[in-house]
Amino acid sequence: MALPAPSQAQSPGTALLERSWRELDQQLRALDALIPPEPEPGANRSAGGLTPSQPLPEALLQPNRPATGALMRPAATPVPPLSLPTASSLQTGGVQSLSLEQALAIAFANSATLQAQRELVAAALAELQAQLGSYWPRISAFANGSSGQSSLYANAPVGNGRLGLGPQFSATGLLGANGQATAGAFYVPSGGSASLTTTTSGGTAGLQLDYALIDFARTPTVQAARARLQRERHSYANQLRLLQLQVSEAYYQLQQADQTVRIQDAAVRNDLLILRDALDLKQAGLVPRLDVLRRRAIEAANQETLIQALADRAVARRQLAVLLNLPPGLTPSAGDPITPMPRWPLNLEESLLGAYRGNPELEAILATREALARQRDATAAALLPRLSLFANGGVYGSNANSSNVSASNGGCCGSTVIPVQNSSGGEWSVGLSLQWLLFDAGSSAGQARALARREAATSQQYAAQRDAIRLRLEQAFFSHEASLAKLSAARRGVAAALEAFRDVTLRYRTGLSSELDLSNTQERLIASLVQRLNATVGVNISYARLLRELLPMPLDPQAPLTPQLNLPPGAAAQAAAGSPGPGRQDQPGTPPAGAPAPGPGQSRR
Repeated sequence: MALPAPSQAQSPGTALLERSWRELDQQLRALDALIPPEPEPGANRSAGGLTPSQPLPEALLQPNRPATGALMRPAATPVPPLSLPTASSLQTGGVQSLSLEQALAIAFANSATLQAQRELVAAALAELQAQLGSYWPRISAFANGSSGQSSLYANAPVGNGRLGLGPQFSATGLLGANGQATAGAFYVPSGGSASLTTTTSGGTAGLQLDYALIDFARTPTVQAARARLQRERHSYANQLRLLQLQVSEAYYQLQQADQTVRIQDAAVRNDLLILRDALDLKQAGLVPRLDVLRRRAIEAANQETLIQALADRAVARRQLAVLLNLPPGLTPSAGDPITPMPRWPLNLEESLLGAYRGNPELEAILATREALARQRDATAAALLPRLSLFANGGVYGSNANSSNVSASNGGCCGSTVIPVQNSSGGEWSVGLSLQWLLFDAGSSAGQARALARREAATSQQYAAQRDAIRLRLEQAFFSHEASLAKLSAARRGVAAALEAFRDVTLRYRTGLSSELDLSNTQERLIASLVQRLNATVGVNISYARLLRELLPMPLDPQAPLTPQLNLPPGAAAQAAAGSPGPGRQDQPGTPPAGAPAPGPGQSRR
């Protein structure tokens, strides 16, 4: 309905104000024309009360349906890593609940990132075992065989009878059986020729031994491989800490999303009850139409918040499913009730000292630095002499067949032709080999300098990571203390707000309080419930972040994993006493489990 035109008695200021109202009214009407009409809220009343004016989206209700049961471990088996989900796999499964300990156990077993780190540890161990093999001799077998054919044609344009080399080279140097002169055995007449075809087959077989007696690059190379193994093991322990924090945060956030949906759903249901009372009171003439309109606006705003809470819970469930690497059709639901974690048992100083001792993040950087230092030594050792022992032995055999033998004009060249000849034998050799690179134009020295610079860079990375750990721990420590204090205040606020809401509801129904008082009290109650929820989740998340910095984790991927939601008493006692943490028990210089050692009496040069 348009506003009435201003009368002549109205002042200019009032006329301008009413003109602004009319312009605003036209703009609102234009916006209302773009929105499809909706049924009047509260028009349909059932025996159970009022229903929201707009139904909740089905696309949100489906992923927010309640859990059908507890999640069993076989159902959480991940799909193959190189597979993609199909339409049928996305529709199967359902919503199943699990506890935080179950979630951590499934994450430790299913996480693709953690499994990739396990493979890296295994690869580093295999590389170390390969480098340890350089302390042992290398024995290899060799064998070869061949077959071929050759044709020979020889021609002597000038003979050797005139050289005066004796009777064996003369045409009449010898006497035959009949007493007549005959040619010597090595006489070749001028123009004499001969030809033959020879087929030869043969083979050899034997053993070759190579052993580096003195190799100054061998030990640094092995030490570098051992340091890289330690780096991957500490990275694995750090990945365990990080994964536990990620799963804990996702689980607590899912609990928060569940509770937020419950709070907002209760608020909407309460709005519908108050709206029914407001309609009844308006029909009785006890409250103005303004109260009904305000309650409708509040109910619509709270329903909007409920819809967003449903979307947030669906996302939180999917985030936890991704961390657990569940099958695509399975959706997890939080089965644990929201209970605050206890107060952190250490003070700030003890927490910092405990976080630094044996921290896998820092140990991984130290192992990287050690690997670079040893690799630099191995590179520099390329300029030093290398003494090796070699030995080999074998047998050989051959067969030669000559055919198509012919001679003309008295023959040629005095060669002896054997139609079939077999030969065999054996040979061996032992010796020392010395290699010494005298000049490489500074290549080795340049590579060593580059590795030294990278080693210096890791020192700075260590300092940066040390400061980052302190910042993370202090943030978590202060947030934990603040969340505990806020939780205590929030509990008092919820108790007072709930009692106030009960009183104002009764007063509103009897006409002693206005709808505005009721709305403010309801809003305060909802805010108090949300504050208590946020404080509880803040206590748990900050505790999990503190636990991430001090929780002992195994370095061996084959070691059993037991989820721990609280700081173990032993770790707390070590941090308070200042004793070294578990991360220092396996130094980079110690040989890894399952890795072969150098042979007895072998030098580590």
